[in-house]
Amino acid sequence: MLVPLLERLHDEKRGRDKANNRELYFDKYCMLVLLYMFNPTVTSLRAIAQASDLEKVKKRLGCKRTSLGSLSEASRLFDSSLLKEVIADLGQQVAPVGRDNRLSQINQTITLVDGSVVSALPNLLQASLLKQTEGSGLVQWRLHTHFEVDRYVPTRIDVTPNGGGEHDERAVAERTIECDRLYVMDRGYAKFTLFNHIVSKQSSYVCRLRDNSVYEVLEHNTLSEAAIDAEVLKDEIVSMGKASKSSQRPNHKIRLIQIRCTPHKNRTGGKAKGSTAPDSDGILRIATNLLDVPAEIIALIYSQRWIIEIFFRFFKQFLGCSHLISHSQNGIEIQVYCAIIACLLINLWTGRKPNKRTFEMLSYYFMGLASEAELLAHLEKLKRQDEAASKRS
Repeated sequence: MLVPLLERLHDEKRGRDKANNRELYFDKYCMLVLLYMFNPTVTSLRAIAQASDLEKVKKRLGCKRTSLGSLSEASRLFDSSLLKEVIADLGQQVAPVGRDNRLSQINQTITLVDGSVVSALPNLLQASLLKQTEGSGLVQWRLHTHFEVDRYVPTRIDVTPNGGGEHDERAVAERTIECDRLYVMDRGYAKFTLFNHIVSKQSSYVCRLRDNSVYEVLEHNTLSEAAIDAEVLKDEIVSMGKASKSSQRPNHKIRLIQIRCTPHKNRTGGKAKGSTAPDSDGILRIATNLLDVPAEIIALIYSQRWIIEIFFRFFKQFLGCSHLISHSQNGIEIQVYCAIIACLLINLWTGRKPNKRTFEMLSYYFMGLASEAELLAHLEKLKRQDEAASKRS
């Protein structure tokens, strides 16, 4: 399945090989990165180089022994954007893994948007300079992620330095908006120009607002029993952004739904531990341009936002992306795009949401500890469990 898709990458930068002695090509480099992700004993670039000398690895991946220097060069040499075509082709084959029946009236693709930061340790001189100027010797990169709920896969991850300006999460989100999607976002994305851009693309949004948001109530909507049962406190049409410039005000109706939640103080320690997340006063304020969807369904849609946090944990802990095997932006993008490919493959192989046991079984298979029959038996067991759960519901 994957080898034919990656073959198109084989000739990338081949024209530079005037001496005709290159042995590591882009498709083989990607296969080695995927080996890193599916094998927990391979934890670094040096470990990948060592694994490439194993006969079984060379036979299965069709690659030759690769040096550490060649791997390091490959992360900077090959064009990471070429992997987007592979991701698109695999994405067309991925089927939905199931949607909550209560969301049947939502015709747009529910897409979660959030970012996660990964850190890299630069060379000694750069680390010393960063320590003096920034207070930390680490280089941080932000992974701006779009995650489809129905197919349970990331559809795009944009890598930028962690900072403001053009790299700000809202600026990146505004550049990547597509049509016919329902974007679900946390309060860090609450910006009227972003809301306007989403609506202009014939898409919709459900976004949490900050607790101190200022607004004027224009209309009160009556709460249904279902909404009250879902802890909805208020459902209103509001006016916002009067203090903003006219070009930065909302150009559409905004509906504000308030939902009861558990109040809390910032549990991560605030700025002392690198987080600026504010406290919660016990009310979730959800803004949306969906005027006709029941309030309890809006609450349900926003609750799905936590799926992307689970994905980030899977992405970092299981696919090994908390450790960067390259420090260049291009190399990090290759690693991230290979992680998306790994997620798509897991979906295609299993037809369900990934879990720890299934990932372990896939790893055992690729390590040679589990046979193909044992892997298929595990997947068949999962299928029977899903069918039994479906009948019960």
